[in-house]
Amino acid sequence: MKISPVLSSWLQIGPMALILVVFFGLPMLVVVVVSFFDFDHMSIVPAFILDNYDDLFSSDVTLRLYLSSIKFALIVWAITLLIGFTVAYFLVFHVQSLLIKIGLFLLCSVPFWTSNIIRMISWIPFLGRNGIFNQVLIATHVTSKPLEFLLFSDFAVIVAYVHLFTLFMVVPIFNAMARIDTRLIEAAKDAGASRYAVLREIVLPLSKSGIALGTIFVVTQVMGDFFVVKVMSGGQSASVVSALSNQIQELQYPPAAASAVILVIVVMLMVAGILRVVDVRKELAS
Repeated sequence: MKISPVLSSWLQIGPMALILVVFFGLPMLVVVVVSFFDFDHMSIVPAFILDNYDDLFSSDVTLRLYLSSIKFALIVWAITLLIGFTVAYFLVFHVQSLLIKIGLFLLCSVPFWTSNIIRMISWIPFLGRNGIFNQVLIATHVTSKPLEFLLFSDFAVIVAYVHLFTLFMVVPIFNAMARIDTRLIEAAKDAGASRYAVLREIVLPLSKSGIALGTIFVVTQVMGDFFVVKVMSGGQSASVVSALSNQIQELQYPPAAASAVILVIVVMLMVAGILRVVDVRKELAS
């Protein structure tokens, strides 16, 4: 029996489509429906009201929370991009031995062999007022007293984020750079192009897909996180998801659902903007 190309295509995408519908589509539909419900103390009242969205958009706190989350996302993105691009460039173009290249790449992934929570909390004794870093600074007479901003601050949050998510930027950029034909670079150098010109005209344009994918990974994870902000800022900073988590703890499920819907829309718009700047499918197919 001959299967038509259309049916064959549907059979190939059918299992994945079913998984997405069951594990993403239906839960998201439930969240959207609950976001229009009312609530009374500890119970949810089925209804169709816009109060949850009205409260969300009319609150100045919402704007401050989104600005805080976007601030963290942009700063962490810039730092991880700089580190990720540098590491990937070094591994691809400066390490000749494949064995050493694989070894260094695995070394970058060593921190991921432990829990994210353990890796994040390990910064507390290092950056604390009486932590290792402050003790070294005092012992070397760099400062006469401990630096207070190192822990329980925005600085600590950014450090933890960079530590947790840099590899998500390294891997896609590394994969994109590894596909660059080295003969292009050799030809450019033979034509008299400087190292900076090669980087600007060849490496950067051909690494756009990796940069775009790494950006999506990092930005979405920062926007969707609350534990790092809660622990590393000592409660002095906040994010959209931390406020959402507080609403869930207080059993305010409809407002939390409304916040989740808006957050998903914002993140989807950010991802759509990235994909509009860089056509990842076209870049990967070329």
